[in-house]
Amino acid sequence: MDRRSFVKATSALSAIPFVSALPSFGQTPARVFTPQSGDWRSFEVTHRVELLKPTAGTKLWIPIPVVEDGYQRNITTKWTLSSGEAERAVDPHYGAAMLVVNVDAKDAKPVIEMTTQVQTQSRAVDWSKRGDAKLSDAEVKKWTGATDMMPIDGVVLKTALEVTKGKTTDIEKLRALYDWTIANTYRNVATPGCGVGDVKTALETPNFGGKCADINAIFVALCRSLGYPARDVYGVRIAPSMFGYKELGAGSSTITKAQHCRAEVFLTGYGWVPMDPADVTKVQRVETAEWIKTTDHPVVAPVHKALFGSWEGNWLAYNTAHDVTLPGAKGPKVAFLMYPQAETTDGRLDPYDPDNFKYTITTREIKA
Repeated sequence: MDRRSFVKATSALSAIPFVSALPSFGQTPARVFTPQSGDWRSFEVTHRVELLKPTAGTKLWIPIPVVEDGYQRNITTKWTLSSGEAERAVDPHYGAAMLVVNVDAKDAKPVIEMTTQVQTQSRAVDWSKRGDAKLSDAEVKKWTGATDMMPIDGVVLKTALEVTKGKTTDIEKLRALYDWTIANTYRNVATPGCGVGDVKTALETPNFGGKCADINAIFVALCRSLGYPARDVYGVRIAPSMFGYKELGAGSSTITKAQHCRAEVFLTGYGWVPMDPADVTKVQRVETAEWIKTTDHPVVAPVHKALFGSWEGNWLAYNTAHDVTLPGAKGPKVAFLMYPQAETTDGRLDPYDPDNFKYTITTREIKA
């Protein structure tokens, strides 16, 4: 373990201004959202935790990025502690990595900092080109299976079959599931954090509202129910959108509440295809003062089109894990590991309440 100190990342990020031609009177300006793979960008992301009321046996878990699939390179992860002990641990099933800290209760206000350097780039599928990408039988089983919050039978399978009725190709079926998810869910701004991802409850609730961990989980479950390998990818926004969409990027260098999960579906010949129906619903609901209910609106249409097959590289991916057991925890498994977690003798702290949990996450782009 490297205990060298790091400078806390506090440099403000500058958003690239959005420029468009002046619209005719009464018209909404045309928007552009076209992520493409290209130059890599380097970032430093720092998690800082200050536990205010440690007790004997207090433990802390911070997600460490492990995803590396052509759009992210994990360079280094290092940490410093004011006291106590820490080690890197890995979830045995999904491979999610985390820093596990045993806090010294004699330290009145223990401070833990973990700094990660990563490189990211945007990605986009070229639908005109097919390769030989395949998954092993074990991987297919893994990414088509049910989880505690994500059944693939019952109402999930029934819904998927109804939505894809009459569709013949894989892309047609996935497009139908993507569009149905957007049309039948909405972003509920009152949902804590990123939601919980309870798919069965969501599909049994008319006019379901939630956030990314809810909405993208619905899409992933529908895909899995039809035998398509699919997964949520849990992470955090680390830079503004270069296309001027304020809700599709980090608003400042402080990203404590900028967590976001995306989705991927594996298609033979194309590999893991990026998807993000939840961000379409986010643009509809909060990008403008108007709640936009359609996908053909000038603000929504470019995002709706692009997020079926592409992502912008202003986001860090932690892992693709569901139902994570936190090593040494007395409390239950977590549905996903996208937020710092902590446990005292009084129980699990609320990760969606960083002011009382007392943690901050900051980002800084490293220029060459």
